[in-house]
Amino acid sequence: MRGVSELWSESDAGALRLPSGRLVRGRGLRRPLHPDAPLPSYGVYLLGRQPPGVPWESAWIRWPDFRLPADRAAARAVLAGVWERAAGERVEIACGGGRGRTGTALACLAVLDGVPGEEAVEYVRRHYDRHAVETPWQRRYVRGFGEG
Repeated sequence: MRGVSELWSESDAGALRLPSGRLVRGRGLRRPLHPDAPLPSYGVYLLGRQPPGVPWESAWIRWPDFRLPADRAAARAVLAGVWERAAGERVEIACGGGRGRTGTALACLAVLDGVPGEEAVEYVRRHYDRHAVETPWQRRYVRGFGEG
């Protein structure tokens, strides 16, 4: 694989810089990667059914569209691992469109990174996608993420 040992650049499409400096890429799987786009070393895919295989290490969180993770404890553990790995690896989080579930997961990473739960959705909307985190229950999930 090409260049997966390096970190993301802020200029990479979908890259979100967390307050700690960690960079994580969010994206929508319905939009194919540009052939020259950097590849992740680890990806987490938020879908209602198992995603197709990828040539890098990956994890799947069962997370139906417009909903919340089916297993919240498992999702928390995977997202905590993403936060850890993002310190030294190219990690991506993706769902179908790259906004609702991906934005929610990115906001949860922001909480893990020290952003208060009440501010994390706005942080992701300001720095990733202004339409991120699409439903009221996704916003509530993020607000409560720091408590779990």
